[in-house]
Amino acid sequence: MPRMRLRDLGIRIGRFPTGVFNAITDVPGILVGHKTLIHDEPRVARTGVTMIVPRNGEIWQDHAFAGYFSFNGCGEMSGVQWVEESGKIHTPIGITNTNSVGTVRDAIAAYPAERRDKNLAPAAAAATWDGTLPVAAETWDGWLSDINAFHIAKEHVFEALESAQSGPVAEGNVGGGTGMICHEFKGGIGTSSRLVECPAGQYTVGALVQANYGDRHLLRVNGVAVGRELGFEHVPSPWIEQPKGGSIIVIVATDAPLLPVQCKRLARRATVGLARVGGVGSDGSGDIFLAFATGNHLPYKSGAIHDVKMLSHDQLTLFFEATAEAVEEAILNVLTSAETMTGWRGRTAYALPLDELRRVMGI
Repeated sequence: MPRMRLRDLGIRIGRFPTGVFNAITDVPGILVGHKTLIHDEPRVARTGVTMIVPRNGEIWQDHAFAGYFSFNGCGEMSGVQWVEESGKIHTPIGITNTNSVGTVRDAIAAYPAERRDKNLAPAAAAATWDGTLPVAAETWDGWLSDINAFHIAKEHVFEALESAQSGPVAEGNVGGGTGMICHEFKGGIGTSSRLVECPAGQYTVGALVQANYGDRHLLRVNGVAVGRELGFEHVPSPWIEQPKGGSIIVIVATDAPLLPVQCKRLARRATVGLARVGGVGSDGSGDIFLAFATGNHLPYKSGAIHDVKMLSHDQLTLFFEATAEAVEEAILNVLTSAETMTGWRGRTAYALPLDELRRVMGI
């Protein structure tokens, strides 16, 4: 059976409608770009970088309120000290592998200056100061990729930034998710969205995940204990010696007018979506979530006062539920989209078998 998204298999998660693309790009102005590296020479690469670019690239000069939450902190997300202090982001967000998170962070910081020197990307070049604090996050792909080859270079990050676009988002074995493993099946990148109707109007909540966590027996699909039904006699484990943990990065975006404390509350609810699929935040796991909201404008060099709006706290429960749904479905889209991959030292991570999934789900 060809790889496809969860809804194409006839499985619906939750009660909220999705956006047109059922992706984080349904939030107006959100762009996503990938750079994927797959080669065997001179050293084995099954890796890449994924970039999330808010405000159609204007994030450099029109910042956004944000908040983050660490469910378990055996991982890295740069820039979160400034997110915690200021309550905002001011650059695109990068996701990659563990040994390349510094390279991605530095490349995002270098991008405006290099493009300014070449008279390119005026929005980024005109709006930044001498120093940025980008958000860059990681999960470990060292089972399928020779991670100590440090494959990711600045130019790869620039390519991902400049390829970022709206519309459908490639999922599975792409970008930062190329070499990842999830619930002992092939993992990677996934996304989903929800439309929320509240007294203040209609807004969109979108999630993008890089999933690289979890044990097989914990996997649940729409409440069904699929992982217990698809044991290792059905699909072999990728592990010869199982790692001590795994990780997931979740980025949540909305166009609602939220303040930083409300973004942080949204980021916490990513935990609910993760738990529904079977994530427990293992000791060696880096489960780090960031939410940002574009419903307010924070122009750089705008003067002494910002006029901002705030959605009432009592309307947020709908957004919490929508976030949980979007994260849950984004993780499942990883598993239904990712393809079997063989990588470093001949190791293989097998895809979740979709025909078996349909059988277990009774569809």
